[in-house]
Amino acid sequence: MKKILLSLLIAGAGPALAEPVGITPDVMSVTIETPSGPVEIGRVQDNTNALEGDWALTSRPCPNFCIQPMSPAEGVTTIGELEMIGFLQDPDAVVMDGRIRPEYEAGTIPGAISVPYTEAADRLGELGCIVDFEGFECPEDVPQVALFCNGPWCGQSPTAARRMIEAGYPAEKLFYYRGGMQVWRMLGLTVVPGA
Repeated sequence: MKKILLSLLIAGAGPALAEPVGITPDVMSVTIETPSGPVEIGRVQDNTNALEGDWALTSRPCPNFCIQPMSPAEGVTTIGELEMIGFLQDPDAVVMDGRIRPEYEAGTIPGAISVPYTEAADRLGELGCIVDFEGFECPEDVPQVALFCNGPWCGQSPTAARRMIEAGYPAEKLFYYRGGMQVWRMLGLTVVPGA
């Protein structure tokens, strides 16, 4: 009887005994401003949390789901999660979800705007570029843009980056979060429905 009671007490205390899950040793969460109000980005605090569904798939057929290069184009900087959080905290930067709209609406990184890869080159005017005869003329003060899609096997944001560069956006202003939604979710970071 004592063993059963002790087992029940330990099992019931599971979440209370969980180790905290921070973003870094010194940062448990960050709050960012979004058009719909502040959002706290943190990690899931359940130490047994695991990916489920499509995010847990590791062997999607190639093509279409081939592993992407570390950099989608010359001049584009590849970033990780901490740098992405920095972009989200920077009011002058733009975080762009390059996935198709239904994927964005199903869940995205807080503060990201939806610019499907098929539209990225046509929407440079929203970033301060001016239409000219061969694409866009982009002034030096255009914002830095961090692009992402579904993960290291997703070609949507790399395609968006290449199309934006071809249309006139400066490559050095583009940043590629290669881990995308798969790694963001794998790390248990906050996901919100796309607006």
